[in-house]
Amino acid sequence: MSSLTAIFGNSEVKSQDSDKLMDLYWNRAELKKEFAGMRKEQFRLQDVIKQQEGAKCRLQQKLDHLESLLVDAQLSHNVVVFYQLRGLGHKCERKVAKFAEQLKQQREQKRHSSVLVTWNEQRQAEAKDVELQLLEKRDAVLQLEDQLQAEQRRLASMSGLKRLFSGRSAMKLVDGLAGELEVAVQKERMLNEAIDEIKNRQPPDHQGLEIPAKRSINLMIISFAQQLYIHFAEFRIADLIKESTEKSVGAINYGTRYECDELLGRIQKSIESMEQSTEFADVLQKRAKMIGELAKFPGSNDAVPIADTAATLFQFDSNGLVRKSDANLVGENYWGMSKIFSR
Repeated sequence: MSSLTAIFGNSEVKSQDSDKLMDLYWNRAELKKEFAGMRKEQFRLQDVIKQQEGAKCRLQQKLDHLESLLVDAQLSHNVVVFYQLRGLGHKCERKVAKFAEQLKQQREQKRHSSVLVTWNEQRQAEAKDVELQLLEKRDAVLQLEDQLQAEQRRLASMSGLKRLFSGRSAMKLVDGLAGELEVAVQKERMLNEAIDEIKNRQPPDHQGLEIPAKRSINLMIISFAQQLYIHFAEFRIADLIKESTEKSVGAINYGTRYECDELLGRIQKSIESMEQSTEFADVLQKRAKMIGELAKFPGSNDAVPIADTAATLFQFDSNGLVRKSDANLVGENYWGMSKIFSR
């Protein structure tokens, strides 16, 4: 035996060596996998660092450029006008966004209230129907109880001879009534549980707006955007605001220091009059209706109109007369409307 072991080796030892080799193989595979993952993460972090360095470099260039503009006495007043216009543009965007959000909340609340009214009416009708069934079942239970008690008394009052001839049929009748009563009581209990379930139902959650409601909101957004555009149309302030959001500081020359100061004064007066102007709800609705009469939509499931079909500017004078002009505010994305629309 020892000679055979020497020739072929011990099978148990070979099995242990094989297991160790397999463990080493899998450990090596796992290590290679982890190493590959670490290298991939390293490359990703290096790309992030490069992007951050690039962004930092661009920001530093902007700061250097701004500093050079502010140092130059001939250009510094242009910088002030530029950022005043850009700030006013952001202010208008926030006003349009707030207006859109309020509209959306109002429409959602109105729709949810309508859904709740319908849901509550259906719930009450269902509860009433079950309550009627419960009353009928309760009457049936009382009748069965009275009948069962009467039969039980009749059975108990039977004499020996009568019980001998009629007792079995009377007992069968009592058992049958008891069975019917048990079924009726169970049905009554189920109807009570059904009423509790109906009364304890949770109301439906808020549901999203349908396409017609979204379209109505978007038409009002365009109407409000036109209102702001008309308000800042004097001295081309609206166009200057749009230009400041598309170009960089220093790329626009607003004129001499005197001209810049004059423009700043106009901007300030326009802002003050905008804040004081609140009575234009009827105008917005009237304008939105006119925009909607011309607006076309890409498809039946689209809520945002095709820009060219909503490019007519409607302006109302003090006598109620309507003046029309071309102003594609949607296509040119005035006041950041593209990210405000309901979709």
